[in-house]
Amino acid sequence: MNAETTLRLTQLLDTPKKVVVVGHKNPDGDAVGSCLGLTFFLKQLRHELTIIMPNDFPDFLKWLPGCDEIVIHDKDTAASAALLDKAEVIFTLDFNSLDRTGDMQTYLEKASAQFVMIDHHQAPDGYAVATYSDVAMSSTSEMVYHLIAALKGLHLLNKDIATQLYTGIMTDTGSFRFPSTTATTHKVIAHLIEVGANNSEIHQKVYDTNSPDRLKLLGVALKNMRFLPEYHTAYISLSQKELDANNFKKGDTEGFVNYALSVEGICFAVIFIENKQDGIVKMSFRSKGTFSVNEFARNHYSGGGHINAAGGRSLKTLSKTISEFISILPSYSDALSHDS
Repeated sequence: MNAETTLRLTQLLDTPKKVVVVGHKNPDGDAVGSCLGLTFFLKQLRHELTIIMPNDFPDFLKWLPGCDEIVIHDKDTAASAALLDKAEVIFTLDFNSLDRTGDMQTYLEKASAQFVMIDHHQAPDGYAVATYSDVAMSSTSEMVYHLIAALKGLHLLNKDIATQLYTGIMTDTGSFRFPSTTATTHKVIAHLIEVGANNSEIHQKVYDTNSPDRLKLLGVALKNMRFLPEYHTAYISLSQKELDANNFKKGDTEGFVNYALSVEGICFAVIFIENKQDGIVKMSFRSKGTFSVNEFARNHYSGGGHINAAGGRSLKTLSKTISEFISILPSYSDALSHDS
């Protein structure tokens, strides 16, 4: 974090304020972990803190310290709106465009609070008075650690904050295997373990506790996997009927797309998930090498993210979305062949 942003934050937080911390819609481990870690830190600076998420988050994260105090906007819109209206400072974490909050966007745009952005995705919007943006960073949770360091607050780290930030970094780096994991990331992780994060316990709670329904759904996903070897691409599809038949819960498909990417010769993987309630098909993109799924998602599916991990959506039916996706691939043939 540069000196200018550090100074702005120091001035903004020099007296106790009403602060709201917001994550993106369909919050993942990094969104939840970074929001919790920042909140637990700022509470020690005597600020009044609330976390608001646009909608609910997966059960495998609900053991994290502080999760029971998170306000879910679409479950308690009146309370959420009142908190945003009274806020003096709003931190937005793990997203850089207010439309990533879904129905919360309108309430955020009406807020009179000063905004602070902390995020590692590309092409940030300019809505914040203080922006800490670094696309090379492994995760927003790692950025929160560096923010705490810049504010000379590392002595305030405790087991809870270490656990929250470790979880965010672990999940957003694919257990530290993605290219964004640097030597600095490992140094941060080492410090978090020293402070009290139990790395093996966190991994077990996030990754190694599966319901029978989730494992059955994984079986369906693997059965539905299709390969397009001429484009070094694999994709998985899950219909609403298949989700319902296996009692789908938020977070159940987390990581499924990585099975497709793990196949020999594949450098581009996609999972298509039908959502009848919202009338969309949700997509998660993963790649190896230099093929940018961020650009692919932005160009074709109103999405974005990182070079090797991004998301998008389609308003077409599941079958038409898949057909359209396949029809687009020839224009990327050279780029996909280069990374195979």
